[in-house]
Amino acid sequence: MNTIVASTLTLTGLGILFGVSLAYAAKKFSIPMDPTLEKILAKLPGANCGACGKAGCMGFAQALLAGELDVMTCSVAAEQNKKDIAGLLGLTLEQKAKLVSSLHCCGGHHAKERYLYEGLKDCLAVSLVLGGQKECRYGCLTYGTCVRACPFGAIEMTGEGYPRVIESKCTACGICVNVCPKGLYALIPFEQEKAKIYVACTSKDPGKVVMSVCGVGCIACRRCEKACPHGAVTVIDNLARIDYDKCTGCLECAKVCPTKVIKVRGAQPQPSPSL
Repeated sequence: MNTIVASTLTLTGLGILFGVSLAYAAKKFSIPMDPTLEKILAKLPGANCGACGKAGCMGFAQALLAGELDVMTCSVAAEQNKKDIAGLLGLTLEQKAKLVSSLHCCGGHHAKERYLYEGLKDCLAVSLVLGGQKECRYGCLTYGTCVRACPFGAIEMTGEGYPRVIESKCTACGICVNVCPKGLYALIPFEQEKAKIYVACTSKDPGKVVMSVCGVGCIACRRCEKACPHGAVTVIDNLARIDYDKCTGCLECAKVCPTKVIKVRGAQPQPSPSL
């Protein structure tokens, strides 16, 4: 019994001794952090999302000090914090238009499936099996990889089986853009009056083919193109496209779209027509 107690006390004493020694060594031999670097880090969000191309906020702060990156490269930090960082570096902040992510597909459960998939519930995984289980080769695979990848909780699944961007939480970090195997996400202008709409489809197939696999895809009918009074909508390669430099947000194109594939940004998802 005494041997056990003695061994325990010895190990405890050694643990304390080693801990104190390591703490002393860490303090003694530590390299002082640049005060400016500390101030920059204090203004960064600390999300370590990697959207800037660096491993984390520390890497981004170091790149700023080295002149390798611009303050606006960080899409996550608050505007006032960016201004403060620019002031610390003696720079003038170049304002850029705020962007928001959008998903260019609304097929979900309304798009036909060509085979039954029973593997890992992940879009990247299912895309490796003949390009995915959907009849539409362009469409969302519905397994929510983007939802799990977003570090800000800005994407959620809708009841119709496709994701929705929560604009109030979106920082335009671009992670969803990079992680989607079908390339369905894009960053579009956030300005409320100018860019209210987007085309929730990426299919370049002829309208007849689209209708045979999905009831909510772009069928290249050109009604939107004819209805737009500002020439902001054109149909190229069987797909409606919006020129946001010309778009005024009048919504005329959305009103005439027969498949309702031209969506209003930030609106709650509406029931889509079934096949």
